[in-house]
Amino acid sequence: MNKEKGYNNVKKLLWLYIILLLIEGALRKWIFPSLATPLLVVRDPVALWIMLLALKYNILKFDLYIGTLFIVAFLSIPIAVYMGHGNIFVAIYGARIFILHLPLVFLMGIVFTRDDVIKFGKIIVYFLVPMTALIVAQFYSPQTSFVNRGVGGDETGGGFSGANGFYRPPGIFSFTSGNVMYYSVATCFVLWFWVAEKRFIDSKILVCSTIAFIIAIPMSISRSLVFQVFIAIIFMVATLTKRPKILGRLFSGLFLILLIFYFLKDISFFSTAIDAFNTRFDSASTAEGGINGTIFDRFLGGLFGAIFNNPSIPYFGYGIGLGTNVGAMVTTGTTGFIVAEGEWGRMIGEMGFIFGMSIIILRVTLSFQLLTSSYKEIGNNNILPWMLMSYTFLSIIQNQLGQPTSLGFTVLVGGLAMASLKSNNTTQRK
Repeated sequence: MNKEKGYNNVKKLLWLYIILLLIEGALRKWIFPSLATPLLVVRDPVALWIMLLALKYNILKFDLYIGTLFIVAFLSIPIAVYMGHGNIFVAIYGARIFILHLPLVFLMGIVFTRDDVIKFGKIIVYFLVPMTALIVAQFYSPQTSFVNRGVGGDETGGGFSGANGFYRPPGIFSFTSGNVMYYSVATCFVLWFWVAEKRFIDSKILVCSTIAFIIAIPMSISRSLVFQVFIAIIFMVATLTKRPKILGRLFSGLFLILLIFYFLKDISFFSTAIDAFNTRFDSASTAEGGINGTIFDRFLGGLFGAIFNNPSIPYFGYGIGLGTNVGAMVTTGTTGFIVAEGEWGRMIGEMGFIFGMSIIILRVTLSFQLLTSSYKEIGNNNILPWMLMSYTFLSIIQNQLGQPTSLGFTVLVGGLAMASLKSNNTTQRK
């Protein structure tokens, strides 16, 4: 009975963690702008509470993944203090990523059921219409308007440079990156709901949400979101290798999406956003040397460059936490990428080659393990984890964990993907 209570309490707190992730930006911009700084870590106490309960009720298993996270984190703190930046608070702030947040991926995989994952999917799809209405308002409103308030109630606006005089809207989140991550997760669920053998969501709601989703793509002025949509479609088509029966539903869903786009493209408010997106895409691709430069320099170049192009980094790095905005502000008084812009470069720069590579290998191994397990589930008529992996795979490998929203979404999609692997829809007892 006590352990059952522990599982239920952990699950409730995980839902609270997710809710705070989704509304954190609204709290920091519109509701409690004066508390914007402390609200940056509003999920940390919840994560600590979850971890304490998990330890109390012996829910979390200390395997190679959890053990590596804890060992690296606890050893990196004194190393950062005595051999790195020298600030204990920055070191703890950096270590909390591995001690409090990343273990929640595994806890969510243990206590969440497949129904919980579907429930979250329905919520995120239900809110696509109001979320899209918000970013349309942000797209066409001046940066000084209330809908475009920045963190802390900043009246200069929270949008990020876009194209043709328009800004990339942040939606309900603090920054535009959160908005892109929300729609990237929504991509997985929208496509899955269209091909799922059982209708888990009302068809009218799904159609309305799909229209809203298509409208949001150019409004976001985000190449990352378009890239994610194409990856998700590729993953969906790949399910035919094991589930050819979904061909009809797949074709119907894609045809409807193309039909919606065809009718929207000549509507002025939508075509204006497409023009802005195309301008942004062309200018950014030109600056990066075309598509090849965009993919290889921003992704592959950043990943491998972190390993091979940093000979001056100290053996144990500059100190855990230094590469985060909070760490930069505390130690230098300014925010920015003072260690490295890319995630792999940040980890190696903060913790050195051995510890940094340990976490990188852990993330890559976990991501490939989930990918192979998800592909096997297709044969069990469980397509959901495979569709979630269309976003989760790269998120676990290279999302910026030093940024709170990005960290939260990495925890979310990793945990959902793990929980969705349960065909029998039960909690996993350890």
